[in-house]
Amino acid sequence: MGRYRSRLEIIADVLGVVKGGARKTRIMYQANLSYRLLTRYLDDVMDMGLVKAEDEGIYELTEKGIGFLQEFKGYNERRADAEDQLNNVKDEELMLENRFLNSRKRNDDSKNRTSSKEEERRLA
Repeated sequence: MGRYRSRLEIIADVLGVVKGGARKTRIMYQANLSYRLLTRYLDDVMDMGLVKAEDEGIYELTEKGIGFLQEFKGYNERRADAEDQLNNVKDEELMLENRFLNSRKRNDDSKNRTSSKEEERRLA
């Protein structure tokens, strides 16, 4: 299953669809929202001054909405970079565990085999 989108991601999706003008149906489908969520988010972005309603039910971005999308793009790139770095750190941790902690187990197994051979020699 995929992860849920944050409020910022949903707003950015709505604004991305509205960029250049769009009606409710297009926004709803392209932003992947139910009608109930669409109306709630459209009301929110209009109250924030990010989107304005034009004649004939067409929604347009305001200058503030364009600015939000630009800033969100930069934020989203930095967030993705940070997630990549975190994943790299986790991979490195697993590699260290496998390399050193598992080698300890191999050494313990080797010692057990050696002591068993010594025991056999003493008994012979």
